[in-house]
Amino acid sequence: MPAEFHRTPTARERRSDLLLAAVLFVGAILSAALSSISQIYGDEQAELWTALVYAVIITAPLAFRRRYPAAVAIVVSAAYFAAVTIRVPEIYVGNIAMFIGIYTAGAWMNNRRAAMLVRIGIIVGMFAWLLITMYRDAISQADEAEVIAGAMSPYVAFMMLQILLNLLYFGGAYYFGERSWISASERSVLEQRTSELEREREVTAAQAVALDRVRIARELHDVVAHHVSVMGVQAGAARLVIDQDAERAKELLAGVEGSARDAIGELRQLLETLRAPGGESSDPASTVGLDDIRELVEASTEAGLPTDYTVIGEPVDVPSLVAVNLYRITQESLTNARRHAGVGATADVRVRYDDAGVEVEVVNTGRMVGQLRPGLGQLGMRERAIASGGTIEVTPRPLGGLRVRARVPLKVAPAAASRSTAKAVRIPE
Repeated sequence: MPAEFHRTPTARERRSDLLLAAVLFVGAILSAALSSISQIYGDEQAELWTALVYAVIITAPLAFRRRYPAAVAIVVSAAYFAAVTIRVPEIYVGNIAMFIGIYTAGAWMNNRRAAMLVRIGIIVGMFAWLLITMYRDAISQADEAEVIAGAMSPYVAFMMLQILLNLLYFGGAYYFGERSWISASERSVLEQRTSELEREREVTAAQAVALDRVRIARELHDVVAHHVSVMGVQAGAARLVIDQDAERAKELLAGVEGSARDAIGELRQLLETLRAPGGESSDPASTVGLDDIRELVEASTEAGLPTDYTVIGEPVDVPSLVAVNLYRITQESLTNARRHAGVGATADVRVRYDDAGVEVEVVNTGRMVGQLRPGLGQLGMRERAIASGGTIEVTPRPLGGLRVRARVPLKVAPAAASRSTAKAVRIPE
């Protein structure tokens, strides 16, 4: 049981206690009237008005039993003891009220040590009173033959029956009160754990949303940055040559139109994926792969960054996730080179296959890079490499420019790996 557990009655439970007290009061009045008529105590029976007072004393405290369980248990037990002692003509509702009082002390007292002491005190007091009463009755009736007729005379059997009934009575009140407290404690722990799980679920959902936002931002960055940078370079070149070579300017503007069309197509596919339930769309998932890097190189050359493309080793089948991520890493690397390398820069893209995996290396010349500035593009490349189970290096070159090397381990058949050859493809300017 958690030490911090406390039971506090609700407004509904307090109303239930009021109703219980009212019902038992009516029952006590009826029981007193019938007991008085039946002369339950014979000639020793007290006046009927004492039963009315007793009915109030025994039932009224029950209206506050959950708020003051110890006080209610003590008052009700003392009232019952006094009523039996002076022979008040009502015993049945009193028995019920005392059972409820002892039970409530065990079920609702937050101080568990005090709850135990209160209940044990009441039980010990009642048994002491019972034994004293039995002894007194035995002495007063010692001259009757049925009392001294043996160890199992009717009187002794009656007394043993009284002891047994009281053991069951008080033991039941103690046990059920304790079980009620334990059950309430277990429910509290369960509710607390449920609340914690709900909070964890909300945190997990928020984290999932944040990760989705990062993924969306990364995809938008990959799509928009690449195509917009190409469009900007082509539009700038067209503006420069439009007066001297109109045909060349038209070709460059046509390239701008193509880049814009490609960007719109990729954005549309991304939006369709986001709109569809569960992240699914009618369009197939991204089908770009390592073979499509050739088109990136061609677009980079057309955009003003002369780029070489080399495939080293025998190409093997690569998982689609790995292929897409390596493609995006190459795309981001070339986009950064066009942005920051400066005039006269060149680039070299190499795709290597070997017996351990696949590697994409993008090297560009250009301005000296003193220190890398962290940004969304670099973060996206690192996330893609890690998501593929690989590694990535982004390092400045001593003579200017950057080197980006991403490597992903693959399980390649030895026979395929042994046929590694090198072939180079030069993309004309």
